[in-house]
Amino acid sequence: MRRLACAAVLLALLAAAGCGLGAGKGSSDVTVTVTSGFGSGPVGRREVGEVPGGETVMRLLQRNFKVTTRYGGGFVQSIGGLAGGTEGGRPVDWFYYVNGIEAPKGAAATKLRAGDRVWWDRHEWGTAMRVPAVVGSFPEPFRSGMAGRRLPVRLECEDTGAPACAQARTRLAAVGVRVGSAVLGVPSQGRILRVLVGKWPAVRRNQELQALERGPGSSGVYARMDPAGRRLTVLDARGRATRTLGPGSGLVAATRPAEEDTDRAGATWVVTGTDDRGVLAAARALDEGTLGDHFALAIDPQGIAVPLPDVGRRVAK
Repeated sequence: MRRLACAAVLLALLAAAGCGLGAGKGSSDVTVTVTSGFGSGPVGRREVGEVPGGETVMRLLQRNFKVTTRYGGGFVQSIGGLAGGTEGGRPVDWFYYVNGIEAPKGAAATKLRAGDRVWWDRHEWGTAMRVPAVVGSFPEPFRSGMAGRRLPVRLECEDTGAPACAQARTRLAAVGVRVGSAVLGVPSQGRILRVLVGKWPAVRRNQELQALERGPGSSGVYARMDPAGRRLTVLDARGRATRTLGPGSGLVAATRPAEEDTDRAGATWVVTGTDDRGVLAAARALDEGTLGDHFALAIDPQGIAVPLPDVGRRVAK
């Protein structure tokens, strides 16, 4: 969901909420997850074997959780008693993702499809007004795709013979994802999902990913990479540095282009690190149990997963 501060987007949500969606063939194996604080506070999860034809994200949420809305039902105000507004003087609201992709329109206008993983999270947005993609719905979007369309998946590696590249391929194959292969830097045509694997100096040649060097306000990822690739700075929800990771550190994150380009684009995942050991650690983290309900993930030199943004918890790898 977009921010209350953006009136134009709210109007768009209201318009979308009025769109009719006729009943059709139902969907199966749909999951809705609700959390707070960038996934750090679980609220609830429902796995729905069958949903009616024409079911929307909003109706699914309302069938399974206590929900209040604003603006004629087009904007979620609270779920399970947790409301948007301000917290500690910072703006907080509900946002939702379908298969790890930030939704481009209102929940009342987004139709569910088989296999969809819907994730609602309540978090502050003063530091990053946009988090375009997250890793916490893995193996989505690779398995079911985006907006009901399965997209080609391409694994691009700095070194196609490196252990990290093989590990990433194995992890994707384990969840039923077939991938094409290429060396980093090969131009892409059409709408695809890309997984870029390599040390940061090689990966950053992709200009879209250079936003990770500028912090969450630019990238939506609560970490900052040193252009030389020697340091990975872990950030909290306000964009403040909490740790600086050196040799042996890795990062798994997802991103998408600027909003005006998203209708024509897929998504890009980056599996990178400060050195070969860090990249391999990041590739090993391509696992549903490790990535689940995290916006992004850093791996420290001891092999411990650090959810991003850093909210003070640690996940044993």
